[in-house]
Amino acid sequence: MKKFGGKAFLLLFFVSVLLVACSDKGSNEAGEQAAKANKNEEKMGGTVRIAMSTEVDNLDPYQSAATDTMSMMDNVYDGLLDTDEAGELVPAIAESYDISEDGLVYTFKLKENVTFHDGSELTAEDVKYSYEKLAGLSGEEPISSQYEVIEKIEAPSDFEVVITLKEKNSAFLAANIRPILPADYDNHSEKPIGAGPFKFAEYKVGQELRLVKNEDYYNDKKIPNMDEVLFKIMPDPESAILAMQSGEIDVIPGISSQGKKQLGDTIETVSAPQNMVQLMALNNQVEPLNDIHVRKAINLAIDKDMIIDIVAEGDGVKLGSNFSPSMQVYYQEGLEDTYQTNIDEAKKLLAEAGYPDGFYLELTVPSDYQFHVDTAQVITEQLAQVGIQVEIKLMEFSTWLEKVYNDAQYESTIIGFTGKLDPYEILRRYVSDYNNNFVQYENEAYDKLIHDALSATDEAEMADIYKQAQTMLAEEAASVFIMDPYRTVAMKKGLQGWKMYPIQKFNLEDLHYTE
Repeated sequence: MKKFGGKAFLLLFFVSVLLVACSDKGSNEAGEQAAKANKNEEKMGGTVRIAMSTEVDNLDPYQSAATDTMSMMDNVYDGLLDTDEAGELVPAIAESYDISEDGLVYTFKLKENVTFHDGSELTAEDVKYSYEKLAGLSGEEPISSQYEVIEKIEAPSDFEVVITLKEKNSAFLAANIRPILPADYDNHSEKPIGAGPFKFAEYKVGQELRLVKNEDYYNDKKIPNMDEVLFKIMPDPESAILAMQSGEIDVIPGISSQGKKQLGDTIETVSAPQNMVQLMALNNQVEPLNDIHVRKAINLAIDKDMIIDIVAEGDGVKLGSNFSPSMQVYYQEGLEDTYQTNIDEAKKLLAEAGYPDGFYLELTVPSDYQFHVDTAQVITEQLAQVGIQVEIKLMEFSTWLEKVYNDAQYESTIIGFTGKLDPYEILRRYVSDYNNNFVQYENEAYDKLIHDALSATDEAEMADIYKQAQTMLAEEAASVFIMDPYRTVAMKKGLQGWKMYPIQKFNLEDLHYTE
């Protein structure tokens, strides 16, 4: 049986920390004093107000596709497993698990003191119900393709679940962080019920989402300090900054360098890479983007370093493929230099493709994300140098999800692919038959690489295959892979406990006031 003390899942997530001290003695004394002060001054209870730039798309965790929504609602729901700051899988509802030698059977032992927010006990039947729903084994379409690999789910006892896969799948273990729902309850879009550290209290469309402390949380070491959390919907970043200045907001989970300057020493910040890929996605099935010469020309015309300097104010890592260096084990170095900015070469490639004078290109951008809007504006100026006339089309994120993500009705777009805990979940986005391959990249050789990686059991072999896949995306200019922007969280003075993860995750149970 697997224990959670070791390396349940290997993922290296690097954060650079600069320690400055006058002397070892002074540093130690300062650390001891700070620890003592925190222990003495940590206050119980209170409310924390968090500014969110996007609207809730769906309170039901199986229907939501928006990262921000999932980050908020992650505090309402728990899965069999969870992740820590290093990306390792840790116990949640499951206390242990075992994987058969052939890699097909996963047996989970559940904790026996877990209750849902309505007071009902969480048992193996709830896990079975949830996974059958996700996998489409209950007669409906699969909610998530991650679970299509499941052949059957059994509950031999109240606190044991046995999941049998159709074939070996190296990515399945990380998929077990998805929420467990109470069996036969389907009103999560209006009144969600989970087993997490916070309970759903109220949602006002376009205004706020309110969560309250779960006093009966099964992990008594993680019962929240805060009594209440208010997520305030504030699409305009300047409004969020002004609200923080006036004391109406306590946390901005993503703030720019300019915003930090405006708030000055009234805030404390936490910053780290996001394991995100910001890209200019190119629809490979529309003209003229179906021509590799055109896609390469666009890559050569874009100056990523300039975008990072202007939009991220230097707080970003340049990328060359759809993968962040924060996942170092699987990261292929050097691809960021595949397309050094070269206007003359870009014009030459466009001429070879039959577009010596350039062409018109529609660039769809979700208006809710100012970072992507700013990126689009810089790219518009850069592409104009090679005759590509860009028309920026702004739309709300909910519409973007429908038109672009679901229906691939677009030419190009700026978006951020959020980090995952397994490289397969990141790179499968370009597999030909993947449901949401909205880039519409099709390559049988690439498909085979991803399939081979999924079946591999040796980590070194998996890493090599994933690196080949990244190289292929870069060489074929599947899109323009720009950067992994750092995420900086701004908190009011006296608020502490915010942690950074290789996926966007809000650890609200750890937040506390010290003053």
